[in-house]
Amino acid sequence: MRKRTKVLPDPLDPDRFLADLHALRAIGASGSGVVRRAFDPDDVRARRWLAGRFSEAGLEPHIDPAGNVWGLGGPLLIGSHTDTQPEGGWLDGALGVVAGLEVARVTPGVSVVSFQDEEGRFGATTGSEIWSGATTLEAADALEDLDGIRFGTAPQALPPTGDFPDPARFTAYLEAHIEQGPVLDTTQDTAGVVTAIVGLRQVTVTLTGQQNHAGTTPMRLRRDALAGLAQAQIAIADHLRNVVTPESVWTIGHVTLHPNAPSVVPGRVRFSVQWRDGDRDRLDRMERAIRGALAHVAAATGLTLDVSDTAGLPPTTMDQRLRETLAEAAAVHAPGRWRHMPSGALHDATNVARVLPVGMLFAPSIGGISHDFAEDTAEDDLVTCLRILADAAARLT
Repeated sequence: MRKRTKVLPDPLDPDRFLADLHALRAIGASGSGVVRRAFDPDDVRARRWLAGRFSEAGLEPHIDPAGNVWGLGGPLLIGSHTDTQPEGGWLDGALGVVAGLEVARVTPGVSVVSFQDEEGRFGATTGSEIWSGATTLEAADALEDLDGIRFGTAPQALPPTGDFPDPARFTAYLEAHIEQGPVLDTTQDTAGVVTAIVGLRQVTVTLTGQQNHAGTTPMRLRRDALAGLAQAQIAIADHLRNVVTPESVWTIGHVTLHPNAPSVVPGRVRFSVQWRDGDRDRLDRMERAIRGALAHVAAATGLTLDVSDTAGLPPTTMDQRLRETLAEAAAVHAPGRWRHMPSGALHDATNVARVLPVGMLFAPSIGGISHDFAEDTAEDDLVTCLRILADAAARLT
């Protein structure tokens, strides 16, 4: 019997790939960056544009009930997201989707996806959470953004064309992304093959004191909620001192102060506390320390404390076979200029790993900057990332 010879992909078109990246960048452009929040008008425009590009590439465009946009073809799934932070960079997520599109044009057996709400307007990695079964569409529908808009009503701006694709139709998932950190830029490497994605936990905290007149309320009698927040920052760091490693991180993030007026002692402050680590047990111990620190502050200041249930994503190890395949491709296209590395940022791959083997590839971020309009990557590095991804896809299909 005659042995079949594997058909190699047609040559990539880097100019077409870069042109698509810049065309997507123009949708929601703001200075050097992009603003495309999940389901806002520019996000919807971008997703419709992407569906058109999928169709032109010979893929079947498909929008599911969560707003994920698919270019359905073969069993190897490549993707990321195209929504952004409120002040977002032009490559965060978009690189992986557009690179997947270019690979699908020249490699049989590839499908592409842009997951919705990765950046957390409503939740966090919401679209891939729903598709992977990490949460239900019904549960996600109750999520609200900061303006009180529900995820359940937002998809009306982008009606689905069908149901969720069955994960069983795919065999593996690859995601290319900018690093969003300084490692590759500092070491002058061109690519990073991701070993694992750290886990994340997050709670929302409310400290309630006594709103009062700022001119007539003596300092010793104040129950100032903002003062409680300041003490919480210090207490959390102190309680974590003997728990964390140099790779552990934690952040007090979104803060809402009430009534937020210059002549009023703040009566209530609401804020998020987020922590990340690659070890599940350490994440648990960090949570106990953080909750203990918050309880200590509340008792010391006389403030009322309310802490939400914990939301989070587990640490995720990349599939060994996919890691090795990406490493083989990196050795060809970036010899001596690539490395294995973990990801300190979360990605849709964390959720997809529930249903498929996953692998990730990083391109450098200039200056380590991301989630900012100044985010950028050299075009040569973008093209190298594309070539590595395409080589790996050809090995896997």
